[in-house]
Parts: sequence; structure tokens; C-alpha cells
Amino acid sequence: MRPERPKLGLVAGGGDLPGLVIETCKAQGRGLHVVALKGHADAKVIGDFPADWIRLGEAGTGFALLKKAGVEQVVMIGHVRRPTLSELTPDLRTAGFFARIGIKSLGDDGMLRAVVAELEQEGFTVVGIDDVLDDCLCPNGPVGTLTPDDVAQADIARGIQAALALGRLDVGQAAVVQQGIVLGVEAAEGTDHLIRRCAGLKRSGPGGVLVKLKKPGQDRRVDLPAIGVITLREAAAAGLRGIAAQAGGALLLGRESLAAEADRLGLFLAGVAVDDR
Repeated sequence: MRPERPKLGLVAGGGDLPGLVIETCKAQGRGLHVVALKGHADAKVIGDFPADWIRLGEAGTGFALLKKAGVEQVVMIGHVRRPTLSELTPDLRTAGFFARIGIKSLGDDGMLRAVVAELEQEGFTVVGIDDVLDDCLCPNGPVGTLTPDDVAQADIARGIQAALALGRLDVGQAAVVQQGIVLGVEAAEGTDHLIRRCAGLKRSGPGGVLVKLKKPGQDRRVDLPAIGVITLREAAAAGLRGIAAQAGGALLLGRESLAAEADRLGLFLAGVAVDDR
């Protein structure tokens, strides 16, 4: 008999991943308490599952809700746009946190590390999404039937260089490269907007590639790069030939459905091994 797993607290941002966690916990009969972030989490994704909705600046309320629910482990997933301090209206607990860490001096990864440390100080164990969802990490090699040719492989290698440099600055996780030219890198706008921006910069000849990696030294429990169906469709619409994601360091939101959609769109989707030390 499988031992009962600790009750999970889901801090939900935007995108489809929170919904996958909810459905997985339902199927497993695992205890789950959802704290959804207003202005970030999608009510349609959360569905009819009971959830507490809080502002990003209400850390004190969030901690209290998780403790009251008997949560032991916490997973933080989903897109969260970094707000300005004026947008946050932080409670006393959050304001004290910002004062200690110096929020203005931290990039996204530094901020997430500080949040993880704060949760652990409150007595929670922070876990990664791959501890909750089975088979969600990108494998090494092709996903689907199409594979990158020599030109695309060269663009992938160039994209890895660009994305690693970008990640070391704690700025973004992705780059678009075509025929050796870096058309764009990801910043605050996110991957899908990066792809759209690069659509207007594409050159004639073989289409470019999107390369998406976790930042070097990034805490694997939070903010791993993710590839979903929407990203595939954006890439196809922008004239890209395919997507390369870090094997073991990026999330695939439904591997089988992504493989089928990549084949339908005529794109390759491949996992690549990356030394990001």
C-alpha cells in the first residue's frame, strides 16, 4: 500500500500548470490546498476546486491560510508578472520581507530564492513540480517525429550560448536564433511575446529556432521554463522551424499532446543536454 503523501499547498500563478497539479492530486486522492494569486492565476484553470484568492502582497495571509489548512509541502507554479511596489500594497509581513531582501536589487531568480527561503523559515517544505507531476520534464532527444537538421543544430548551439549568457544575468530563459543571428532574447515580456516580436525580424531562407533553458544555478523547484501547445503554435505562426528545450531542465505540458501538435505543425521539438554550471 502506497504511504499517504503530505498535504500539498499550491501557490498558483497563470497558465495551465496549476490545473494539471489539481487534476493529479484529485486522481491520487492527495490532500491539496490552493492559494491562487489575484491578477495572475486563471479562474478557468482553477475551475470549481476550492481556492483562497489573495493578492501577491498578502504573504502574511497566504502563510496563515496554508498553516490553517495543515499544509506541509508547497509547490509554486504558474506565470507571475513582477509587479511594481505601488501595485503590491504589501501587508506588514510582505513589507518586512521586502525591506530585508532589498527587492529592487534582485532579479526574478533572486526574488524566487528569497521567497523559497521565507517559506522554509515558516516551516514548509518547498518541492518542485517534477515532485508532483510524473513525466513532466523534457527528455533528451526528439519529442515527436521531426528532428533538427545541421542548420538548425548550429542555431541551437548559438541559442544555448545566448540563453546561458542571458540567464547568468538573471534576465530571461529563451533566445530565438536564425542562421546564426540572434533575433531576440527573452526579458520581462515572456516567451510567447518574444516569438511574436521575432516574427517581424526573420530573414529569408531556413526558419529560426527557439531555445529555452533554465538559468544557470537556478533553484529547480521554482520557475523552470515550460513549453506548452500555445508556444508551439506561436512558433509555427512566426515561421520558426522548431524548439529546443533543456533536457531535464524544462517542463513539457503534456508530452504526448505536444509531440502530436509539433508533428501537425511541421515543427521539431527536441530536448538538448546543456552544461549550465
